[in-house]
Amino acid sequence: MEVPEIDVAEAARRHAAGSPVIDVREPDEYVEGHVPGAPLVPLGEVVERIDEIPTEGEVLVICKSGGRSRRAAEHLRGQGIDAVNIAGGTMAWIDAGHPVVIGTEPG
Repeated sequence: MEVPEIDVAEAARRHAAGSPVIDVREPDEYVEGHVPGAPLVPLGEVVERIDEIPTEGEVLVICKSGGRSRRAAEHLRGQGIDAVNIAGGTMAWIDAGHPVVIGTEPG
C-alpha cells in the first residue's frame, strides 16, 4: 500500500492548521522530546489502540526517522484512516528548529 509522505516543514504547516500528529516511538524516546500536542501510541500498540486515532481528516504519523511511522501509517490507511507519514521523523523536526515538548504529557 502506498503511504503519502511529507517533510517536516509541511508537517509543521499542517499541524498548525489543525492536523493531529500521532507519535509511534517508544516511551523513552517520547519523553526526550516530541511534537507539541502529539500523543504517544507506540508502534507495537497501534493495532489495539486504533480507537485512540482520529478518523476524521488526515492524521500525521511520526517516529524517530520515518520507518516506524511509515509502517503505522500503512496499517492505519488499511483501516480507512487518512494517515500521512512524516519523512525524517522527530530527528528532522528538531533539526529544523520546530518546537518540542519534553516529558510524558502531549503538551
